[in-house]
Amino acid sequence: MDGSDGEPKKAPITIKKYANRRLYNTAKSSYVTLDHLAAMVRDGDDFVVYDAKSGEDITRSVLAQIIFEEENKGANLLPATFLRQLIRLYGDTLSGFVPGYLEASMETFARNQEKMREQVRAAFGANPALATFETMARTNMEWFQNAMRMFNPYAAQGARDEETPPAPQAAAADEDLDAMKKRLAEMQKQLDKIARGE
Repeated sequence: MDGSDGEPKKAPITIKKYANRRLYNTAKSSYVTLDHLAAMVRDGDDFVVYDAKSGEDITRSVLAQIIFEEENKGANLLPATFLRQLIRLYGDTLSGFVPGYLEASMETFARNQEKMREQVRAAFGANPALATFETMARTNMEWFQNAMRMFNPYAAQGARDEETPPAPQAAAADEDLDAMKKRLAEMQKQLDKIARGE
């Protein structure tokens, strides 16, 4: 059987599950975890899981276990309403149509997902302003943090300044402070423009 690119489709890797719940990859002659199997799925490696004792194909239950583990890690791809609807379909007269419908829906979603990725890549490649947004935001944040550090000495001297007369350099410091405020206002305007996509 050929794959979509014309090359022969590789036979799925056989994984055996033992009574102690350990999973054994027969292709690599090594034990694996659910995380390893999840990585294989993401890499497009097909596998089938068999119960080592009975020889029963338990791939679907292992894949469901991987999804359960991912959800427990906080992925939250499956909304509660979807899960409830899915549970209601077990034993329903239409349950026979569900696997084919879900499979076709996911294939359509996967095709659209790739198109969306291409559009995002094209948009970022064609628009240098978008491509450099992260760099600009980081630079602006560093600039803002440096400006805030310059204000710290004034805040620390606040209590002492009330007791002692102002130093001769106070006028110069006020001018520096005004200049800094002006620069911060200009930065804010630039950030607002970027946020609006101008």
